[in-house]
Amino acid sequence: MTSKNLGRVTLAALPFVLALLIDLTLYAAIADRLPDRLAVHFDAGGSANGYTSFTAYLLYTLPSLLVLGALWVFIAVKGRLHGRTYRWLIGGGFAVAAFLGYLLIAVLFVNVDAPEGGSADGLPLWHIAVALGAAALAGALGLLLSRLAPAPEDPRGLDPATRERIMLADGEVAAWGRGIGAWWAPVAVLVLLAAGVTVGWEQSWFIRVPLILLALVTGTFCRPHVTVDRRGLTVTGLLPRPRVRVPLERMEVADSRPVNALAEYGGWGYRIRPERSGVITRSGEAIVVSLTSGREFAVTVGDSATGAALLNTLLDRQRAGR
Repeated sequence: MTSKNLGRVTLAALPFVLALLIDLTLYAAIADRLPDRLAVHFDAGGSANGYTSFTAYLLYTLPSLLVLGALWVFIAVKGRLHGRTYRWLIGGGFAVAAFLGYLLIAVLFVNVDAPEGGSADGLPLWHIAVALGAAALAGALGLLLSRLAPAPEDPRGLDPATRERIMLADGEVAAWGRGIGAWWAPVAVLVLLAAGVTVGWEQSWFIRVPLILLALVTGTFCRPHVTVDRRGLTVTGLLPRPRVRVPLERMEVADSRPVNALAEYGGWGYRIRPERSGVITRSGEAIVVSLTSGREFAVTVGDSATGAALLNTLLDRQRAGR
């Protein structure tokens, strides 16, 4: 692990580790004053309506800080975040850790010296306001500390002339196409159809129709196809519509690089994230286009180097007016 990655890991994990240590320390100080059954769930008015054992509370709530911390570390290292997006990730981690950490310990404190049925006052709603205030302050601190470990260099800052091209003769026309294997799409279609039939049958058409329509839309992208030609980059499914098209006029430069579906885009399918969007069917090589708006569009596809090189050639032609 490089020193830069170590710094990012430290900053991403720090708020969750601190929140856990503070919670455990305060828990140890009041453990002998807690009932065997803790009030842990509260209605909109703050009254307790759910209880759990002392052991279950420790096993299912406090480790949530560690799980969230691991997720933040994963995204910070593998997410290819740059500049403002990276700083907001770190600030968001501090805010989430402060908010959750405060509420976890607040739940314990409302149970201090309470009878077995829980505190008569429940969880006062002012605790929510305090948790939000703590999150805001911690988030601001995280934004300041994020400058201590610089984010990875933005590849869009590199000279576009260094990107690969495909040599074409004057007047020569070229296009490139490739299908995308999406193993999860047929599964998603079956799940949505089953949910639409069963849930809709039990409930109403109001639920059934949207689920079935969503299954049909997903079904058209069971086998997406990527095309690069003089019009730009196009992603289509089994039917002409819906489709995603990025024209050459909106592009700055194209790259071929591996992407991580979960860390960079938060999952699979058509994804929209801060400063980036894309059609993501798996982790692996992708055509990544830097747009004139400052955003990125990516599509995971095999032989992405050829598709990106042709896009750069077509962009050169367009700028030269040929």
